[in-house]
Amino acid sequence: MSNRLRQSTSPYLNQHADNPVDWWEWSPEAFAEARRRDVPVLLSVGYAACHWCHVMAHESFEDEATAALMNEWFVNVKVDREERPDIDAVYMTATQAMTGHGGWPMTCFLTPSGEPFHCGTYFPPSPRHGMPSFTQLLEAVHEAWTARGAEVREAGAKVVESLRAQSAPLTPEPVDAEVLAGAAASLLGDYDRRNGGFGTAPKFPPSMVLEFLLRHHERTGSLEALSIVEGTARAMADGGLNDQLAGGFARYSVDAGWVVPHFEKMLYDNALLLRVYAHLARRTGTARYREVAEDTARFLLTDLLTAQGGFASSLDADTDGVEGLTYVWTPAQLAEVLGESDGAWAASLLKVTDEGTFEHGASTLQLGEVDDPERWSRVRAALLAARSSRPQPGRDDKVVTAWNGLAIGALAEAGRALGQPEWVEAAARAADLLLDLHLVDGRLRRTSRDGVVGTASGVLEDYGCLADGLLALYQATADERWLTAACSLLDTALDHFADPTAPGAYHDTADDADALVWRPGDPGDNASPAGASALAGALLTASALTGSPERYRSAAEAAVHRSGLLAARAPRFAGHWLTVAEALVGGPVQVAVVGSGELVDTAVRHAPGGAVVLAGEPDSAPLLADRPLVDGGPAAYVCRGYVCDRPVTTAEELRALL
Repeated sequence: MSNRLRQSTSPYLNQHADNPVDWWEWSPEAFAEARRRDVPVLLSVGYAACHWCHVMAHESFEDEATAALMNEWFVNVKVDREERPDIDAVYMTATQAMTGHGGWPMTCFLTPSGEPFHCGTYFPPSPRHGMPSFTQLLEAVHEAWTARGAEVREAGAKVVESLRAQSAPLTPEPVDAEVLAGAAASLLGDYDRRNGGFGTAPKFPPSMVLEFLLRHHERTGSLEALSIVEGTARAMADGGLNDQLAGGFARYSVDAGWVVPHFEKMLYDNALLLRVYAHLARRTGTARYREVAEDTARFLLTDLLTAQGGFASSLDADTDGVEGLTYVWTPAQLAEVLGESDGAWAASLLKVTDEGTFEHGASTLQLGEVDDPERWSRVRAALLAARSSRPQPGRDDKVVTAWNGLAIGALAEAGRALGQPEWVEAAARAADLLLDLHLVDGRLRRTSRDGVVGTASGVLEDYGCLADGLLALYQATADERWLTAACSLLDTALDHFADPTAPGAYHDTADDADALVWRPGDPGDNASPAGASALAGALLTASALTGSPERYRSAAEAAVHRSGLLAARAPRFAGHWLTVAEALVGGPVQVAVVGSGELVDTAVRHAPGGAVVLAGEPDSAPLLADRPLVDGGPAAYVCRGYVCDRPVTTAEELRALL
């Protein structure tokens, strides 16, 4: 058989290149082969850092006997969900509809036309917990296809028809101050007052919800909103979710108390959390939040930075096939590295127990109250050095446009706010890479690896997240090229992703993208912003920066109104929509500073989340046009909803306005 996955830009596909399974990449040729042989397509979807994807690969895809059945009865297609989120979205919707749950690895059986007729997730090599073995499943699907092929095809067509009908755009509803207050109240009801966060185990970092609540506090003064943010931020920062030695947050906690993480570290999580902690540090002045922001930025710049200047997608959950191997400790291991005295002190501080908080008597690291910062700094450095000699998790080093856009925005905004110019410089290098490599003939590609751009077209989140990041970088540098590039991306998104039948609604794929069995358009914010909510935020920011707000502002408002039902009924899945709505209700706030000095620092420190802040010489940018110096000196102009206060010339006056 030909080895079709070897040349892919996806590390996940590369991981399967030596399987005895005759894998195809998603392509018209694969489906043509299924039609020629009159067999179903077995679609397997996962990603490089996925623990259970690795488990199923070792148990089934590396097994010669299992692979022989797959090759005889199916055309087998392997997809990296991070490279092709459009394919993942379509078939995850089908999987959830058929089974009531979803996840990865995802296993779907399709007709040669792409209609799903049986879907699931992980299947074990032998029957377990009421699940059939994977080979039993293969046999059952093969038997159904050969004995009742017409019936199976009809079932697949009905699935597509039903899901297409269910994916219609939401009815527009305004998201005003009352809806925002209701969302905040609803979140308060879901808040875990004991542990922080929302709901029970497993617990995911609610980055976008925290950003909404922080903006809500800034606009309304709500102390309840701030208490949720601080309680959750502190619990996550001090728990096992946060790498106490090197910085960087894991994907989620398997328990309600943030003790045991699922150890994979994702770029999008850390970019979103960097923005939250930097914002919280700026708003409260609390040193711990600044420290976490600095550690998270260091993780991005140390562990995820690629040779080309972009950011890798993730670090694996496993090391040498063992989850957590790199990260967990026993008291004896601490004493071996630190000596008896420091080892005992570190065990107490980091909650490393004889019984263990993880598996096999080992513990994750949680940070207690530090009573000796100098000692902690020394101990931390020694433990990190020792840990670096252990086997390390694998890295998925493909560069994803959307997630790099999130990282660019976070580094630019946090670097400016916390006085870290090297973060802004790193953001600019990543932006250069994306615009030089990922932008091909005016259209974005989804990924690259080792400086080679992939073939998958960019989806809506790529345009929205990158535009948003470029606008943050423009504000941090006042370099006009970032604004120009962002507006070009927004114009392309409006032209190619908008649903012409439903103003304010968007598809996740472009009108000229590869045709799938239906065109996905998920409005919900999940682990990262929905494509439409990312676009709405960037549109609103661009409207405030360009001085020509009509097209962008009206498009942002229409998009937010399409999210109104979601924001009101399920705010935990509308976090980014709610942050954009807060900026809309608040103005948005525009701060234009002509000249330099203390006024710029004051604007950056005190402007609310969602505000635009630009500094420079008079008439050097659209936001600075017709805004002169006052009495020959620097001045700040503050506007809300494009209505402006009189200019001020002192930091005290500007603070009062903000």
